[in-house]
Amino acid sequence: MATDAPHPAFEGYASEPVPQAAVGAPGKVGQLELAFRVAADGESYLARDLARVPFHVSGTLDHDPHPDATTVFVQSPTGGIAQGDRHTVEITVGTDAVASVTTQSATKVLSMKCNYAAADVSLSVAAGGHLDYVPEPTILNPDARYCQDVTLDLDAGASAIVGDVVVPGRLARGERFDFERFVSRFEVRGEDGLLAADATHLDPADGDPTAPGVLGECAVYGTLYVLAPDEDCESLADEIHGRVAGGPATAGATTLPNDAGVVVRALGHESEPVTETLHAARDESRQAVLGVPAPEVRKN
Repeated sequence: MATDAPHPAFEGYASEPVPQAAVGAPGKVGQLELAFRVAADGESYLARDLARVPFHVSGTLDHDPHPDATTVFVQSPTGGIAQGDRHTVEITVGTDAVASVTTQSATKVLSMKCNYAAADVSLSVAAGGHLDYVPEPTILNPDARYCQDVTLDLDAGASAIVGDVVVPGRLARGERFDFERFVSRFEVRGEDGLLAADATHLDPADGDPTAPGVLGECAVYGTLYVLAPDEDCESLADEIHGRVAGGPATAGATTLPNDAGVVVRALGHESEPVTETLHAARDESRQAVLGVPAPEVRKN
């Protein structure tokens, strides 16, 4: 993988050598490829998988309430994401397939002294297909430098739910916004081009994340993107907002540009209220889009 910085704010880090193992060295480039298709009986299945450390896939589960869906829990045998790591994730959902992808545990971005870590996630859903991509929270350790890019391509008649929860440190240890820099970018494209884009850039040394208008007194924030261009997005936003308002986290929902869907934001002092709130939003969204609730969280 190229070592060029994925974001201008990371250009100064890119030239810093990693003494333990250089960028691109074995074990530093993680790769995950998953492809879902529909069998003759109408059930979805994992047609192809490729996993290189730190990713591991041990099969699929069929606990999704949707009768034709399949689920993959991505595992990691490592302690977390280290300086110089470059990860790529590519998930494709074929025509009429229904798939859910999540992680077995939270992703820990470890402390760094040089360079940075990055993840490039590419998602695509064909006509009539649906993807839930909702990993467990990302925890940013002190001095972490992390950039993630998520792109989603939707064919006509396709839908997706993409979630992200960010925890600014090991809160139980008193860590709070001790990381160096975090950037997260999301884009969704349809057949006619870009539908919506969103970005988060947190640099605690340059601007206080706890300032009014940013995160305020909250520490953990989460986002759920409900991409359903064929739905009545305003009605869907109202339904989701009614579900999450007054819940364990401060949350709200609004429509995305170009009738692409709905975005849900949630803020909390800990990760559990935020993930619980986004799960409720996911449940409401799936009932509207697929006619079934969200699956219960299951890690074994």
